[in-house]
Amino acid sequence: MKANKTSIGRAVDQPEPKVRFFLFLGPDEGQSRALASRLLEALGAQKFVVAASALKTNPALLVDEAAALSLFGERRLLWVEPAGNDIAEATEALLAAESVENPVVAIAGQLPKSSALLKLVENASNAVAFTAYVPEGEDAVRLVIDLGRRVGLKISSSLAVRIAESCGNDQAIVTQELEKFALYVDASPHSPKELEPEVVDAIGADNADGDLARLADLALLGEVGDVAEAVSRMSGGGSEAIPAIRSLQRRLLVLAPACARVERGERVDGVMASLGRSLFWKDKEAVARMLKRWSAEDLATVAQRAGELERGLMFGEAPEREALGEELLAIARKARSSAR
Repeated sequence: MKANKTSIGRAVDQPEPKVRFFLFLGPDEGQSRALASRLLEALGAQKFVVAASALKTNPALLVDEAAALSLFGERRLLWVEPAGNDIAEATEALLAAESVENPVVAIAGQLPKSSALLKLVENASNAVAFTAYVPEGEDAVRLVIDLGRRVGLKISSSLAVRIAESCGNDQAIVTQELEKFALYVDASPHSPKELEPEVVDAIGADNADGDLARLADLALLGEVGDVAEAVSRMSGGGSEAIPAIRSLQRRLLVLAPACARVERGERVDGVMASLGRSLFWKDKEAVARMLKRWSAEDLATVAQRAGELERGLMFGEAPEREALGEELLAIARKARSSAR
């Protein structure tokens, strides 16, 4: 069956036992993953990744995994990403199975209306399909306010507009922003706090200007000399360090899943075309070059180190410009050595 914006929240937060397959598709893959994560939390389940390539060669595998009982009795949510028509046969077998123990969620990008997988799920009573679009206008404002509430932030409508615009209405980036704000003001769902404009002024995404975004890209492209020169021009106090890290993190949010898809065998040009509105046209050439230099595993390491550096700079006493420069140069050297 087909879900809409009104019904999808209930479908993932209060999942019906009869629903055994969830298909999240559409241009806003960040929203799709967020919905899948909400489903995982609501089920109290463990995430169990199943490769789409394995389902293509062995369609019966999905039913086997969905019917399997875990050693200690905990529930699992089978997670397939990226998903496409290759898993249609496996999904059909799952929907027809007499019973299953573990539900399945599949994350797909754009699928045409003629997609065999999409038609199968929309016509099944024990499956849910939802198409995620990038929110705009009041929907974007409501998204920011709702996500803020989840991390303990009370956000005014005017401030929500600013946050949404600074993040390009991208749910994954908005979530990262709000988690940072919550950490900064020590907010939590059990101890909610009002988010003040001054906090957004201090560490918000809209503090990062074009030069800082370019600095992150230079590092990921392996331009060691340019990175060193750019860092040397930063102010001695290092006030640009946090915005520069945030620019790096925003780029990683786009780059990491794209890189994983390339490693699974998709063509770079096909992956780039599917990014659509999540990527500015002027950045596409640079991102395509990055995909040839980085592995998903190495990008995960960069993301982890960037988060650690950010927290260290926010709450530590390390020299900000020096710490940022060392990390960006390390990234640039790795990118240069990994060029394929």
